Amino acid sequence: MAAAAQQMGITPPAVSRRLAQLEHRLGVRLLHRTTRRISLTPEGEMYLQDGARILGELEALEHAMTGAQTSPRGLLRLAATLGFGRTHIAPALSAFARAYPEVEIQLHLTDRPVNLVEQGFDAAIRFGDMPDSRLTARRLMPNARVLCASPAYLASAGAPVTPSALAAHQCIVIRESDETYGTWHFRQADRQETVKVRGMLSTNDGAAATTWALDGHGILMRSMWDIHPYLASGQLRAVMTDWSLPAADIKLIYPTKSHLSAKTRALADFLVTWFRDVAPPQKA
Repeated sequence: MAAAAQQMGITPPAVSRRLAQLEHRLGVRLLHRTTRRISLTPEGEMYLQDGARILGELEALEHAMTGAQTSPRGLLRLAATLGFGRTHIAPALSAFARAYPEVEIQLHLTDRPVNLVEQGFDAAIRFGDMPDSRLTARRLMPNARVLCASPAYLASAGAPVTPSALAAHQCIVIRESDETYGTWHFRQADRQETVKVRGMLSTNDGAAATTWALDGHGILMRSMWDIHPYLASGQLRAVMTDWSLPAADIKLIYPTKSHLSAKTRALADFLVTWFRDVAPPQKA
């Protein structure tokens, strides 16, 4: 409520009153309220999604009626992960802001999943598979994953050559979700293998995991975007390069609807060009 009030330029009590009036007029409850959280009811979710679609269609109709060419302007809210957002998205948005001075940008950095519709984001940066079939994705750049370790670790423990050999190694695991924790998938031609790896160090932060790999604590699976400089300098070395890992392509996702705002389209086009110019090699 406080965030909505801030965005609308009114007080939180005014937002609550407007919501109560809306629920009274519709004769349904739109939100579940407890002392700890607020969530959408099924009716509230339908009203939000269909309302956003109708408003988008109305905006498109008005532009069609006036014959005006839509120019990028207004508030654009973008979500991205902490590490990648700081390192790559923030500099890109700095350049985007100069190119599109009429677009007001709010960048929200978080490693928690975001719901674009419920949280009011225009778009989000995501790695890998689509989280929801109701969303549209624009691939910004391919992004390969690689296994790597420091020369010191490989000198003491040796380099694995097959997935099964990882059982004898210390592996640094990034805790992304309970389902995928420590489970690594490999492919070689028509062969597929899945292994459960273990090690003494795990974290939910990719930068911390990279620091541990540089310090010689074990083998790390990491994106080329993150570890390319260390591979180029020799501080880390790629292992098992004849096996491929699932890609983590970088995508811009946004709610699927018939009319995509000019500001979101401009951002997607800008980021595609930006990443094409700064992308690292995709092979170790």
